[in-house]
Amino acid sequence: MSHPEQTPLYSAIAEATQSALRKAEIELPRDIMRRLAHAARTETNPTARAELENILANISEAAARNVPICQDTGVPVIYLTLPEGMAYTSHMGDAVAEGVRAATAAIPLRPNVVDPLSRANTGNNCGRGMPAIHVRHGDACDVTVLPKGAGSENVSRIGMLLPSEKDAIGRFVAETMLRAGGKPCPPVVLGVGIGSTFDGAAALAKEALLQPVDEMTDYEQELCDAINSLGIGPMGLGGDTTALAVKVRRGDCHTASLPVAVNVQCWACRRATEKVIVP
Repeated sequence: MSHPEQTPLYSAIAEATQSALRKAEIELPRDIMRRLAHAARTETNPTARAELENILANISEAAARNVPICQDTGVPVIYLTLPEGMAYTSHMGDAVAEGVRAATAAIPLRPNVVDPLSRANTGNNCGRGMPAIHVRHGDACDVTVLPKGAGSENVSRIGMLLPSEKDAIGRFVAETMLRAGGKPCPPVVLGVGIGSTFDGAAALAKEALLQPVDEMTDYEQELCDAINSLGIGPMGLGGDTTALAVKVRRGDCHTASLPVAVNVQCWACRRATEKVIVP
């Protein structure tokens, strides 16, 4: 029996992970770029407009020099999609970690993963429970990466509202951004998870960040308008554009619960997907 590291599937998953991380760290998705460009065209505050133009120039410079968009290259959050009939194994997780280690050395990525108490750095963005891997089912095997920086992650929030507080969800979301202010490097994208369980709501909020931001439902647009009315603006310097978009994912929940989670993401809403191609 061959060692798992020598199987074509192991190598294909590791290579797809590394490739997706390279793409995500250096190029923003087109839908995010369109929202940033739209914000720069429509922003009425001169200082805010200048900040948005600086952001766009930074993105162009990163692409031209083939380097990461931000010095905080984040911690890799991985979504491994498997087709029907393909079961997840621990070797797949090992392959993802191999891809993360390779990406950390090759791109390179800032080694951000540390022991939570000693703060000792693992040096390769892997460790206990890292990278975080979410397994989901789909039509094909692919790897989606969501590098998550600390500035925006640190101001994310979860609340266990009362079932009667359905109409208070918008206030909770706006309050989260008001407390965050300029810390998460706005304009932000907010992922909002409503329902499920305490941990499930947080997972929904993060997965909401994978959704395209070109279109919003009426409810998402209402939340986005409320955030932009706060006037925090790009980099917290004031202006019309505090949020590029708000994306919501819902899950059913206990009749006595109403979990709500807000995962804050800075303007560098990095994500990329690569298919796992086994030769």
